[in-house]
Amino acid sequence: MDLPVMPPLAPMLAKSAKQVPHGDGLLYEPKWDGFRAVIFRDGDEVEIASRSTKPLTRYFPDVVASIRANTPARCVLDGEIVIALDGRLSFDALSNRIHPAESRVTMLSRETPASFVAFDLLALGDRSFLDEPLSVRRPALAEALASASAPVHVTRVTEDPAEAEEWFTTFEGAGLDGVIAKRLDTPYVPNGRTMVKVKHARTADVVVAGYRLHKNSTADRPLLGSMLLGIFADDGRLQHVGVAASFTEARRAELIDELAPLRLAEGESHPWNQWRDEAAQASGRLPGGQSRWTGTKDLSFVPLRPERVVEVAYEHMEGEGDQARFRHTARFQRWRPDREPKSCTYAQLEEVARYDLGDVLQ
Repeated sequence: MDLPVMPPLAPMLAKSAKQVPHGDGLLYEPKWDGFRAVIFRDGDEVEIASRSTKPLTRYFPDVVASIRANTPARCVLDGEIVIALDGRLSFDALSNRIHPAESRVTMLSRETPASFVAFDLLALGDRSFLDEPLSVRRPALAEALASASAPVHVTRVTEDPAEAEEWFTTFEGAGLDGVIAKRLDTPYVPNGRTMVKVKHARTADVVVAGYRLHKNSTADRPLLGSMLLGIFADDGRLQHVGVAASFTEARRAELIDELAPLRLAEGESHPWNQWRDEAAQASGRLPGGQSRWTGTKDLSFVPLRPERVVEVAYEHMEGEGDQARFRHTARFQRWRPDREPKSCTYAQLEEVARYDLGDVLQ
């Protein structure tokens, strides 16, 4: 591979904002919730790199094939790999593609094929576009992919902040993550936070049903790594919905002491007692199973009586009905001593009006 922009290359990043920014010289895009990917193509040779520059190529043979069929022979593209199910992005289906077994990757590439949404052009032929402003890169991207067809797309853009705010609200129904704002006069800055992202943020009251120890925890000074969170389904089951994990070291030590009175006595039952059972893991929402992300990492946890309620902030739920869970790590907000655990049900969660992904990709 011999391109004017070569791997490894850390993609340009964004800093967070609470509202869609207004002002001259801004270009807005939908924020795609998939795997960030920088794609390097030199003839038949295609490499896909993640946000952290790790290779993703082996997990997405379908994307490699569609890049060969739909892009210029020599180019470098920045974008997002996504998977759509029933007209909506599915982060679950996307995550399932990260699997060590080649046979499973091949099967999933046929059953749940991925798409690539391009939003920046970094190189074309022998020309690097890194030093060009977005006002040059964006038209060049549109021209370079003018003949591309699904599953390769060019993201929609607008210079109208009112339209961007409408996208922020309506496109969430198709599984998108918010809105990105970029300055038209800026070059591409690898690893630089020169963009602005506005993401959806909500809160929920959930039950703390266990915790995992931090990697720096010791017998002399135990530290909480993450809280395991639950929400009650209509049939009374406590469903594992995710974790809260961002604490200072001092707070991690304090939380061990705060939660100590809730630790189970010998022989005391817990809603997730079956977490070690592989069949139960495969069929239910239980913590503790092996993860394709962490390999052989110990995912055991300290079970707690589900008696304390905490308010957490989150951005998205993944899944439907009582299989829904937090897509990303939730953020601890405050204890809720005024709430009864049984009141923490799925009914509290805001339902987002569905929106057809095809209308976003048009």
